[in-house]
Amino acid sequence: MNIRAIMISTTVIAAMLVVIMSVSKTNKETPDNPSALTQITFATDWKAQAEHGGFYQALALGFYEKQGLEVRIIPGGPGVNIPQILAAGSVDFGMGSNSFIPLNLVQAGAPVKAVMASFQKDPQVLITHPRSDIKSLSDMKGHPIMISDATISAFWIWLREKHQFTDDQIRKYTFNLAPFLVDKKSIQQGYLSSEPYSIEKTTGVAPQIFLLADNGYPSYGAFILAPTSRIDEEPEIVQAFVDASIEGWYSYLYDDPTPGNSLILRDNPEMSQDVLDQAIEKLRAYGIVDSGDAKNLGIGAMTDQRWQSFFSTMMKSGVYESDLDFRSAYTLSFVNKKHGSKAGQ
Repeated sequence: MNIRAIMISTTVIAAMLVVIMSVSKTNKETPDNPSALTQITFATDWKAQAEHGGFYQALALGFYEKQGLEVRIIPGGPGVNIPQILAAGSVDFGMGSNSFIPLNLVQAGAPVKAVMASFQKDPQVLITHPRSDIKSLSDMKGHPIMISDATISAFWIWLREKHQFTDDQIRKYTFNLAPFLVDKKSIQQGYLSSEPYSIEKTTGVAPQIFLLADNGYPSYGAFILAPTSRIDEEPEIVQAFVDASIEGWYSYLYDDPTPGNSLILRDNPEMSQDVLDQAIEKLRAYGIVDSGDAKNLGIGAMTDQRWQSFFSTMMKSGVYESDLDFRSAYTLSFVNKKHGSKAGQ
């Protein structure tokens, strides 16, 4: 089951922070070894999966090494808090699941920024059984919907604001599919490449999938997060990591993903090839990585307008104060360079 930390408590972040520790320079370069690689650790937001494929592909094919980096990917999992381990200086870069994460870091006073958005579309979905009375998100108004506690403070806010959902529709989702499977009228949240496939394998029938991003949800996904200290002091290292990661995503999507998948299967023994295959198919079919601004600006693209849209929606709903400097949550310095041969196609 692909459980995501949709919101990170600003209280927790603040408690762990005080001040972000300066990320240690881990370059092994010495006078006797001037060409040694810079060691980089990168923590992902969950166990190894196709949604991390571009990073694993870059590692497998030597794209990081070509940029002068020796990268170690540290898979996430239950209880792993990326902002905390970034704050502790335990890793050099971390992965942020959605647009709430960088904004929450700003709210907590944490000097960390998003430097790249791997996903133009957040893969969050609502799922129903095949049924004739629900063909859009608007049709779900008034119906019970199973969502997690974290979701109430995340994309549910957007559903209330933009689609007039109400809190009396909320039913608790515990990441157990059984309640959905036994009730043909049920609706639940999910992750594009996870729950829908599990449901179809179990029932033999494909559920209806409503991708929030295709209905206007403006969150990015799968950010690379970097401490401001590294951005300021070693921008060439940040650029090298971003460039190699983007190259990895192009290769994973458009070329043979086998090298990256081999490392994913190594790092996550619970993963299977069929799950990887269908996940890659969905990443491609729904344009999770290469749609929107990425078509012209290249994979990893971010824009001020998109960030403004997300912030404004959440500010109107009371999540953030109007004077929050949301532009401190990200920098465009390392993206929008039309990386890769497929940009603009």
